[in-house]
Amino acid sequence: MELASKYNPKDIEQKWYQYWLDNKLFASKPDAREPYTVVIPPPNVTGVLHMGHMLNNTIQDILVRRARMTGKNACWVPGTDHASIATEAKVVNRLAQKGIKKTDLSREEFLKYAWEWTDEHGGIILKQLRKLGASCDWDRTAFTMDDVRSESVIKVFCDLYNKGLIYRGVRMVNWDPKALTALSDEEVIYKEQQGKLYYLRYKVVGEEKYAIVATTRPETIMGDTAMCINPNDPKNQWLKGKRVIVPLVGREIPVIEDDYVDIEFGTGCLKVTPAHDVNDYMLGEKYNLPSIDIFNDNGTISEAAGIYVGMDRFDVREQIEKDLATANLLEKVESYTNKVGCSERTSVPIEPKLSMQWFLKMQHFADMALPPVMNDELKFYPAKYKNTYRNWLENIKDWCISRQLWWGHRIPAYYLPEGGYVVAETAEAALEAAKAKTGNNDLTLNDLRQDEDCLDTWFSSWLWPVSLFDGINTPNNEEINYYYPTADLVTGPDIIFFWVARMIMAGYEYKGDMPFRNVYFTGIVRDKIGRKMSKSLGNSPDPLDLIEQYGADGVRMGMMLAAPAGNDILFDEALCEQGRNFNNKIWNALRLVKSWQVADIQQTESAEIAVKWFSEMLKNAQNEINDHFSKYRLNEALMCIYKLFWDEFSAWYLEMIKPAFGQPIDSKTFEATIAFFEQLTLLLHPFMPFITEEIWQALAERSEGESVMVAQLPSNKEANLQLIKDFEIIKQVVAGIRQIRLERNIPNKESLVLNITKGNHNNEFNAVITKMCNLSEIVAAMNDTAAATFMVRTTEYAVPLLSKINIKEEIAKAEEKIAYFEKFLDGVMKKLNNERFVANAKPEVVELERKKKADAESKIKTLQETISNLRKN
Repeated sequence: MELASKYNPKDIEQKWYQYWLDNKLFASKPDAREPYTVVIPPPNVTGVLHMGHMLNNTIQDILVRRARMTGKNACWVPGTDHASIATEAKVVNRLAQKGIKKTDLSREEFLKYAWEWTDEHGGIILKQLRKLGASCDWDRTAFTMDDVRSESVIKVFCDLYNKGLIYRGVRMVNWDPKALTALSDEEVIYKEQQGKLYYLRYKVVGEEKYAIVATTRPETIMGDTAMCINPNDPKNQWLKGKRVIVPLVGREIPVIEDDYVDIEFGTGCLKVTPAHDVNDYMLGEKYNLPSIDIFNDNGTISEAAGIYVGMDRFDVREQIEKDLATANLLEKVESYTNKVGCSERTSVPIEPKLSMQWFLKMQHFADMALPPVMNDELKFYPAKYKNTYRNWLENIKDWCISRQLWWGHRIPAYYLPEGGYVVAETAEAALEAAKAKTGNNDLTLNDLRQDEDCLDTWFSSWLWPVSLFDGINTPNNEEINYYYPTADLVTGPDIIFFWVARMIMAGYEYKGDMPFRNVYFTGIVRDKIGRKMSKSLGNSPDPLDLIEQYGADGVRMGMMLAAPAGNDILFDEALCEQGRNFNNKIWNALRLVKSWQVADIQQTESAEIAVKWFSEMLKNAQNEINDHFSKYRLNEALMCIYKLFWDEFSAWYLEMIKPAFGQPIDSKTFEATIAFFEQLTLLLHPFMPFITEEIWQALAERSEGESVMVAQLPSNKEANLQLIKDFEIIKQVVAGIRQIRLERNIPNKESLVLNITKGNHNNEFNAVITKMCNLSEIVAAMNDTAAATFMVRTTEYAVPLLSKINIKEEIAKAEEKIAYFEKFLDGVMKKLNNERFVANAKPEVVELERKKKADAESKIKTLQETISNLRKN
């Protein structure tokens, strides 16, 4: 294969991706091998690739590709999520641009538009993932609203209802006035906002006194049905048993007493609005207070309020402040910072609202899902997220699963003409159930009315690891029995409640086993100064633009170099440039090796040593990399390979074996080098799939369909650590000689002599030192009067330089070094002469200082001898 002079990702990435697809190398079917299964966290069906997706899917691909190369049957299942709230909002916006309101359409008409939108925009993100190199089994692509998944969701709803775990009731829920739907507690994000604390005057009935109430929400006073004080609050004892008048509204309400009231907040008097505050709702239930719902679903004031009807809630807040002040019913206003619950999807402040909704009892699931994680049967990486998980499960609340939306899985509940309802998987089954329940055999489908609401999107995603293999509809089919439990889940800690915990619950409920064995939590991708990436800040690069500029391998490497598990990623485009440079380094190394002429000649001693040494380095690196993978330290595994290739293979090994200009290399060394190069491509392939495929194919003749993707990684072998340790000393000797050449501008073509003047030297590697440093000989000799010296550990070396140096300059350099070491020694001696330091410091710390003293004294003595010898000339 002829190699291009420069590596160009555009020339090879599409070529090899198509090759992998054509040869069905991503496909998986159950067989005798150990399965390795990963299910993709399904992105929104109409979403596009962002940096978070890039990180998450790069990690998944690394794990999946490595599993294939260790003999496992790897199956990575892709898919998308229907994203009820987000998708419906986009469809509503598109209709609005055409002058159409959702309220003007029937459900069927609206869903026709929603499916058109989904068909038009859906799946774009999955196509984009191919550019990244994602090795998903694309024939398995699923959608949370496709037939299999939809049937699974409805079946599970009916099953849980029949088990008594799903119920319908009026409860205080989080209401999104923009999306016009209820939300679960997990879909509410609390944001710190600068607001006001309003002190309102409630006139005491029959007296000329006023009780003062502090509130952040004066716009809700129309819903007040009581005032509450703490019975243990001495300053408000005078209000016991009295009634007060709601400002502006004029309604009399009782003063009730409860320990719930915080004596220290405001004045210790609390306005109670049962319809619009969770805690007030509990007080209302306890004291049988009336509940007045003053808000319409869209956040405007309802007829029930009596005043400000039709106005937006925040406009009322501004107006009511003025009106209270005018009526002399506003004591004062203070600046106040508090946390406001906002919709995760639309970002608007939610309204606590009494509403008829469907709920899932969660304690049953929490009891199943907590022990496996806390006992490390199901492992979290990093483990710190176990505490987050435990805290949520130990304080679990019932899950509001109904949404007032049309796009999604419609709740399979059917209301009867004379009250009540039945739950069934199909309308036909519901009719039969209705006849049985009512005893009325004349009922028809037209007599039944299906619930208008949809299920929370997460109610389909929590089944994902089971439903992808049709484990709900056909519980013991071949695929679910083979692929489940899956191996690794890669996701963000922000959805640990929404998704991770609920999948664990569903897994134990429907398969009696965990849905995955390990969870790898990624961090948040931030810019290089730590800001979260966002369109508004303009600091979020388009991943496809990065791939266009640096190549997929360069971007993958850039992401992973900055991505320790669970920690935020400070992404810098310079890392992608580093990845691209690494590509070029690998390519140039290949071009160098392939440019050599091979001959059947004797292997040189330096090449023989190099082959032995690098063979041990490779074994040691493989063991390290395997250890990093076992602990999910993927960035450390990548750095290990990076250093092995750049520092050891390119900078040392290739230099040691490189033939002289115009000379051939012996076949034994060449074959070993090709084998090393091939093993390096195997280690690197999961991280950088495209260039490794190109190089692997170039290293030897391959058959059609062969690929580095399915080549097997070597297993752990014990490395000769002593040889590696010994060679590190030789590297220091070479570095010492090169430094002398550099300092004295001695050209590489001029040969030098190396004298061993003191200590022990390992002669086993002399051939390497001679080649790397262009030495004429290495001999044990007395220090030359005009020699440059250096030390490696306790061995002293000298390079005679009489004919190559300026004696005055050499003496000046040596004196400068002596001054440095004397100053250093002075600092060490101050510590060692300090009796308190010697008495209180750890013995190993004191010993280290003594070693520093001995080293500095030895170096000073050597330099003084050098000066003495130079002055003799």
